[in-house]
Amino acid sequence: MTQTLSFIGLGAMGYRMAAHLPKNFTQVLVWNRTSNKAQAHAKQYGTQVATLEEAVQADIIFSCLPTSADVEALIKTLSIKSGAIWVDCTSGVPESAKKLKIELQEKGVSYLDAPVSGQTIGAENATLTFMVGGDPTAFKQALPAMQVLGKLIKHVGDSGSGFAVKAVNNMLMAVHLCAACEGASTLKSHGVNLQEAFECINASSGQSTVTSAVLPQRIFNRSFPDTFALSLLAKDTGIALDLVQSAKLSAPVIAASQSLIQAASNLVEHQSDFSNVAKMYEMFNKVTIE
Repeated sequence: MTQTLSFIGLGAMGYRMAAHLPKNFTQVLVWNRTSNKAQAHAKQYGTQVATLEEAVQADIIFSCLPTSADVEALIKTLSIKSGAIWVDCTSGVPESAKKLKIELQEKGVSYLDAPVSGQTIGAENATLTFMVGGDPTAFKQALPAMQVLGKLIKHVGDSGSGFAVKAVNNMLMAVHLCAACEGASTLKSHGVNLQEAFECINASSGQSTVTSAVLPQRIFNRSFPDTFALSLLAKDTGIALDLVQSAKLSAPVIAASQSLIQAASNLVEHQSDFSNVAKMYEMFNKVTIE
C-alpha cells in the first residue's frame, strides 16, 4: 500500500509487530529510544530508521510504549503531520486517551487508543487482538494497517474505551492467576499430582488460559520466560481498580487481586515475568508449584 507508516517503540511487542508492516506497505519508518535496536530492525525486516521528527510525518503512526505518560511526553515535543492517525498500542490510561484525543484533534491529528492482547507469540504470528477506542472514521482508515498485525480488531467505543477493555482483561487474567496459584498450592499440600489434576481441571469448568497455558508452560516447568513484565501487569490492574473507584462501584475481588499483584511485583525480581506471581505464593506457603 502507498501510505507511509511508522512504528515508535521497539520493545518486546513493538519489535515483532513492526516486522509485519513492510510486507504490506512500501515505506515503514521505525524509531526507538536506543537507536541500535531500530538499526537492527531495519537490517532484519527492511524497515527504515527514522528520527522521531521524521516518524511523526507518516500517514499512520503506531506507538507501543510502557505507559501513557511516556506517550504524552513524546507528543508534547512533536510537530505531527496534519491528517495523520496516531494508533497507540500502549496499555494505557483511559483519561490520558481522552486528553490526547482533544490535544491532537486541535492539530488535525486523529488519536486511537488501541492496546493489544496476545503476548509476544501473538505479535510474532500477527494474531493479536486489538481493542480500539476513538473516532469510528479514523478507525476504519487505520483498520487495514491493524489487520496486518492482528486477527481480531474491534472498535469498542469512544476514546479511552480501548484502554479500559485492556485493563479489565488484564485484571481478569490476574484474578485467574492468583486463584490458580492458590488452588495449585492447596492441591500440592495435600499430595495431589498437579500435572494430572490440571488436566482434569482443563477439561472442566475451572479451565482458563491461566490453567491451560500459563501454569503448564511457565510455572510447572519452572521456566518463567520473560514475555510480559509483572510490573506492567501491576500497572494494568491499578488502572482497572481506578476505573472501579471512579465509577464508585463495589468490586472486592478486583481490589484484593490488585493488592496481591502489586505485592508480588514488589517482592520478586525486578522486571520479571508476570508468572512469577507463583513465587510469592511459594514464599508465603513454603509449597513449590510444580
